[in-house]
Amino acid sequence: MRNGISNVSICVWLGPPCGGRVSSKRMEGARLKILVVEDDAKIGRLTRDYLEQHGFDVTLVSDGLAATREALRPEFDAVVLDLMLPGKSGFDVCREIREHSHVPIIAVTARVDVADRVLGLELGADDYVTKPFSARELLARIQAVVRRAEGRAGPRAREVRVGRVLVDSASLRATLDGQVLALTSYEFALLRALAENAGKVLTRERLLDLAKGNAEEAFDRSVDVRISRLRQKLGDDPRHPRLLKTVRGSGYMLVAEESV
Repeated sequence: MRNGISNVSICVWLGPPCGGRVSSKRMEGARLKILVVEDDAKIGRLTRDYLEQHGFDVTLVSDGLAATREALRPEFDAVVLDLMLPGKSGFDVCREIREHSHVPIIAVTARVDVADRVLGLELGADDYVTKPFSARELLARIQAVVRRAEGRAGPRAREVRVGRVLVDSASLRATLDGQVLALTSYEFALLRALAENAGKVLTRERLLDLAKGNAEEAFDRSVDVRISRLRQKLGDDPRHPRLLKTVRGSGYMLVAEESV
């Protein structure tokens, strides 16, 4: 593949906090800032050069300690994170970043085990690609996660209320009983899709389509992982959920608690 980057694998984590910086920066025409964490010097350099050629400002680091330090700076719009790093693993970096920030993350891994991908998602990743990947695919995924963080998915109602849950598409904020939920951009997109179709069962495939996810996720059940994280943030009992319900064999549905 061009530039030899096709032999790399990536996992993406989406999500500046709701109401984050990305949208205003895009409106101002500013270059998006991407942190690339890659211990292979050649792959890192080629990835950086390709992204810079396509209008990004890129900071490149090669180890987990530097990755954590850099990623917590507020200026980055997305993180491309290799999961196999020296010193500190990408999984640890992912978890530490997510404890303090909702910046979108793209994780890179040569391992194709479903368990590894699910673990990355459980730790806060929003998307992933596996090696080998093309530079063009990486670029498309970054653009997709940034669009999702901006909430640019076409016209929709400014606010949707479902019982105790209020989803505000204009500010990219969701609240439960008036308290702001700390959601990644992908979690916000899922909640918005569910809220806009409240009382209707949405299949995994339909949720992926509405949230602009990737089709492969419907097969490895990563939607289930994200729904689980969303349910946890909504304070729903996973065994007896009252807001975000599972319809066995069909999909998921958001309901007003008082209607349950």
